[in-house]
Amino acid sequence: MRIMGLDYGSKTVGAAVSDPLLITAQGIETIWRKSPDKLRQTLARIEELVKEYEVEKIVLGLPKNMNNSEGERCEKTREFGQMLEKRTGIEVIFWDERLTSIEAGQIMMESGVRREERKEYVDKIAAGLILQGYLDSLH
Repeated sequence: MRIMGLDYGSKTVGAAVSDPLLITAQGIETIWRKSPDKLRQTLARIEELVKEYEVEKIVLGLPKNMNNSEGERCEKTREFGQMLEKRTGIEVIFWDERLTSIEAGQIMMESGVRREERKEYVDKIAAGLILQGYLDSLH
């Protein structure tokens, strides 16, 4: 069994998967969208990844505000989660993702990734952090 982690944004979706033992998360891909409202290709790509990695559960980062309230981004993320469940037939769990993009940026900075290249990796690293947080909560 594997679990997929997703970092849903207005232009990209970062994707990560767990190892079969559900111990570690690895970022696998950043899915780019041409428009915030065009989700068909994004959902199709996620569905392909679900099949390829034999995913049985999806953890979707929920972008809560720092005061724990939910704004417009949370609403859009919950709608996306419903679309994912309908399309894949797999349970979607929402996971607090506050500060994961900032943490991903720090990881890249410490690893020596050039500033110009960070945009390419930040979402899949954030997806890995979201998933790792969930995996750690299981143990």
